[in-house]
This record gives sequence, C-alpha cells and structure tokens, in this order.
Amino acid sequence: MRSTMKRAVRLLVLAVLVACGAGRPGAALNPPAPAPPPAREPATAPTPSVAPAAAIPPALTLEERAARLHASAIVVDTHDDITSGILEDGFDLGRPTGTTATDLPKMRTGGITAEFFSIYVDSRFYEHPSSREGGGARRALDMIDITYQQIERHSQDLVLATSADDIRHAKQEGKIAVLMGIEGGYAIEDSLYALRDFYRLGVRYMTLTHATNNDWADSSGMGATPPKPRHHGLSGFGEEVVREMQRIGMLVDVSHVSDETIEDVLRISTAPVIASHSSARALCDAPRNLSDEELRGIAATGGVVMVNFFSGYLDPGYRTAMHAFFARHGVELAALDKKGMKLSEIHAAALKMGAGDLPKVPLGVLIDHIEHIAKVAGVDHVGLGSDFDGVDSMPQGLQGIDGLPKITLELLRRGWSDEDVKKVLGENFLRAFAAAEAHARTTKTTLSGDGSTKRLE
Repeated sequence: MRSTMKRAVRLLVLAVLVACGAGRPGAALNPPAPAPPPAREPATAPTPSVAPAAAIPPALTLEERAARLHASAIVVDTHDDITSGILEDGFDLGRPTGTTATDLPKMRTGGITAEFFSIYVDSRFYEHPSSREGGGARRALDMIDITYQQIERHSQDLVLATSADDIRHAKQEGKIAVLMGIEGGYAIEDSLYALRDFYRLGVRYMTLTHATNNDWADSSGMGATPPKPRHHGLSGFGEEVVREMQRIGMLVDVSHVSDETIEDVLRISTAPVIASHSSARALCDAPRNLSDEELRGIAATGGVVMVNFFSGYLDPGYRTAMHAFFARHGVELAALDKKGMKLSEIHAAALKMGAGDLPKVPLGVLIDHIEHIAKVAGVDHVGLGSDFDGVDSMPQGLQGIDGLPKITLELLRRGWSDEDVKKVLGENFLRAFAAAEAHARTTKTTLSGDGSTKRLE
C-alpha cells in the first residue's frame, strides 16, 4: 500500500531526513558524638546512644533523582505518528522491528503515561479523494480503527483514554493511556456533524489544517514560506468549527495553521487552546513555529505549547542545511514519492544522496526551546509533543520514545525544580485538558441535540 507517513512532511522532511549534594555516606554525615563530661553519677549510669552512621542513606546522584522523578511523574506526549506505520505497513506495537521510534518496549522504557496517536489525514485525501482510499473522513476512520485494534490486542499494556481523569487512572493502574488527536481538519469534510461523531469515537483534539489551506482555515505550510492565504485566517464557518469544538470539549490545536488563523482562534476562544507539536520561532525561524506573541496568546487562554522534537524546527543550522539538501535532491525525492515507495525506502535513498551528513542537533537545543517558552509564556504553559515516527531527525539521544527520561535529567541539570519538571512532562497538559472539559460542562448542552447545524457556504 502506498505509504503516506507524513507524505506532506516527506517533501520537507525528506529533505529532512531529508531535512534539512551532598556529602559522602557514612561517618561524615554523622560524626561521632563528643565525649560526655566527667560522670558525676556512678560508673553504671547510662550513656547517650548514637545512631550508627550506616543508618543514614546515601545521597542520590542527579541521575538517580531524575530516574525517580520521571518514574513518579505523569508523562504525556501529544503527538505520535506511529499510526501511519500501523495502518500502511502492518506494524504492531508489540512486535518491535527496530526501525520505529515507538513500540511497546520503548514506551515502557521511556516512562510514557499517555500518548496521543495522530489521526493523520494528508491533504491529498481532501484535494484528490479516490474510490479506493476514500476522502478525509474515511482515512480518519481507518486510523481510528487501527488504534482501537492495538489497544484491544495489547490490553495488558494499553488502555483507551478520553479524559484527564482517564490518564491519571492509567498511571495508577500501571498502564499506558492511548488518546487520539486528528491532524488535519480535512478529516471532518466540512461537517460539524462529522466533528461530533469523531468526538464520540474518542478524538480529543483536532489540528485545524496540515500542509495546505482547507475550505475554512489557512495553513502555515511545510516549507520556508506559508502558502498564499485563502481566508486570511478563519472563514465564518471556520469560526463555527472552533466554537463547536470548544462547546463539546475538543481541544483546538493551532500547530500547522497560519499566523492569521492563530490570531482568529485566540480572538474567539473561550477555552484553552493548544499547539500539539510546535516550537519557538525566536530560536528557529520556521513558519510552523510560534512567535513570542502567539506563545503569550495561547497562555492567556490557559493553553499549552507542546514542543516539537524535529531538528528542522529546533536548530537554524540544521534547517539551512536541510533546505540546501532539498534544493539539490528534491526533484529526485519527489519522483520516488510518486512511485509509491515506502518511507523507509526513500530514507535509504536519501542517505545515499548524503542526508546522513546533515548536522547533528544536541539535546540541549530542545531544552532551550522548552526554557524559552517557559520564560515567555510561563512555566505552566509548556509541554512535550514529539512528532515521533512523523519526522526522521531528532536531537541526539532522542531517536525513540525510550529517550524521554533524558529530558527530565537535563532539566534537573539546569536547575529546574521537581515540581516544574512535572509540569512540563504532563501536568500542564492535564490542567488544560481538564479545563476544556470543564468549559464544555458549563455550556449545559448535549453533544448532538444542541449542536450547531451550520454548513459551509
């Protein structure tokens, strides 16, 4: 089957891959008690007892402290594209191949509590629907079903979650919560009825666009410059989509949308807004990243910006090299894509072209983005949205989901408190998620009975 593992990302990411203290234990901690003064009582009088030094546990190393903190925390990743590989290549989470960033053993090693499986709908399902593959809604339904298949097949490890409380219960039970977020508003096929049905099936956020504009919202695109505006933000129907999402408790996701679309979303929002996988534009000038003004705007809604791990959105040097590589080999890579080759095959071809020589991005660059967003938007408004299995270049040490504990260690190394680290790992998202649910309850409406019946004009 034709592989569409981030097909839109391919032409960028294929460029991407294409792409462009403590003292020592023992006596030093408990020096011997000074000798008592000369006894005035008989020699048989009791003497004070001193606890043996060995009873004092040694101080934890930074690594040990980080490991304990990570294991105790709720760790949420809001964007993972492993669903594409499951649907297109028949991958099973319980049968690791060593070629994916995500599988069950890696999820356990990484200490993940909740993972959002991306219900990724490429714009081609909107622009060129086919009788064989269907349109956007059919694609989303197929991806939702394979997500359920994995949960049912691995029920000893995975559990479906649709609320913040479900995530906390999963942590208590020692299971991994699986949630779903639609990537690409093409999925609803301009229907608020379909939007509500997707909510019923468990979808809890929707990215309004992907690589191209749709009938009601403009995209940031995937290249160096955004596409030509079609609506200059949201159309009237687009505003209705946002209002309906917030009425029913589905998080509005502004990753992939244009600056004008973000402006419109923030103007009309009455509930927290998220960016499920975006980084800071001040540190890496990509249209897909968020400006400081946008970071503050999302924070003002009570929302959270989940940092994307893709090297091309983190490091300007990598981004420059990526675009230079794509300028040299983009035509060749596009031709391979048109042949319907799998992503792994295109990756191998790109390596032969020299993609492996692109700069390696240190883990610290990702931490820089986390710290910048915390500084600008506030420490309560930053989280993790990896994009695992959707892009091929991650910071060193984060090639897979099993590398997540390294983020905890690096934050502690930079002086972050345990409480603030836990916020980044998952508590910030849980707070925003719960607030969106609470907002929906305040409307005192039913899901479909009181739903909007407006249609695209």
